[in-house]
Amino acid sequence: MLTVNQTRPAGVAGRISKVETLSLGTAWRDFSYVRVHTDAGLSGIGEITHPFRGRETCALAESMGQRHLLGADPFDVEEIWLRMYQGDYLRGGDIGGIVVSGVDQALYDLMGKALGVPAYRLTGGACRDTVPVYANGWYTGDRTPEGFAAKARETTSRGYRALKFDPFGAGLGSLSRAQRNTALDLVAAVREAVGPEVELFVEGHARFDFPTAARLTADLAEFDLGWFEEPLPWTHIERYAELRARAAMPISGGEHFHNRNEYKQLFASNAVDIVQPDLSMAGGPSEVRKIAALAEMHAMQVAPHNSNSPLCTTVSVHSVLGIPNLRILETFDGLVEEHVFDALPGVLPVRDGAIGLPSAPGFGVELVDEVFAEHPPSHRFWNMFAEGWERRNRS
Repeated sequence: MLTVNQTRPAGVAGRISKVETLSLGTAWRDFSYVRVHTDAGLSGIGEITHPFRGRETCALAESMGQRHLLGADPFDVEEIWLRMYQGDYLRGGDIGGIVVSGVDQALYDLMGKALGVPAYRLTGGACRDTVPVYANGWYTGDRTPEGFAAKARETTSRGYRALKFDPFGAGLGSLSRAQRNTALDLVAAVREAVGPEVELFVEGHARFDFPTAARLTADLAEFDLGWFEEPLPWTHIERYAELRARAAMPISGGEHFHNRNEYKQLFASNAVDIVQPDLSMAGGPSEVRKIAALAEMHAMQVAPHNSNSPLCTTVSVHSVLGIPNLRILETFDGLVEEHVFDALPGVLPVRDGAIGLPSAPGFGVELVDEVFAEHPPSHRFWNMFAEGWERRNRS
């Protein structure tokens, strides 16, 4: 099973003949993609973006293509997934998880194109007509109550009915009294600006010690949050359940895990109320459906993390349409420049805080090489724990 099987007849997509990668520079981060070709003249794409390890993910995708993909039938998704994971001795981790995720996406794109159906038809179909989304990245700029409030009003005026933000600045571990008061002032300003009908999610970025996280769950209770995301580092996963027992709002997390095996302790300890796998990190559509099923067994909701490009948004929509315990999907699509959409024609648009049913075969998106050539990657580093990180200026 851990070698490419060419004894079975190839399906309608043919056999994989080439694997290549492309990276696109933006003001925020470099976006990276894998494109898988077959000898039947088809190609499928997936996202392999890493915030600052783009060279590494692209290099691994190309080398794994040589080891595990060439000659394979893209319809053999489970076998290919296992071959990449087990055959390459991946035991989790971000770079390998991202590559497996992107390749898995590309296979579903290929299968949908070969059959002439949207990819979601191959991932459980649909159990809803639209996928609700929330906006992130909208608060880029001055870290003041007035600035956050104005940007929150502008974002909701575009139809978003849910917003997520990190009000904690460069705080790490614990917060000084001044840092804590500033953060709470920001949350209060956003809640007042958007009113009680808009859902608010607060991001902790997995960085507080337990006393600080516990204090914040009490401080934030008055704002009627939809969830408090990753208040503790995952090195302290055993304390998540204790924090949940104290919190007035749901606790969410899981974006840092890269397959169902890494999720074992999260489920075993009932660490969160809402699970947040990322379609470009947690193993692609094949694996995220399994993670969602495990979450359903534990009475947990699924709210996929998605801090990547509009392609990952589109892939996520296809993948979650058939997930019964879906809560909502994240999107940064409002943050990126216009040339990103030029590079990814066909990505699904957000309208009135939701994304509708896709109709094009596969994901309905192609990569425009000329736009990639005009906007090469910069390979710079964006430090989200530095003072002023919310401006999203890279160094």
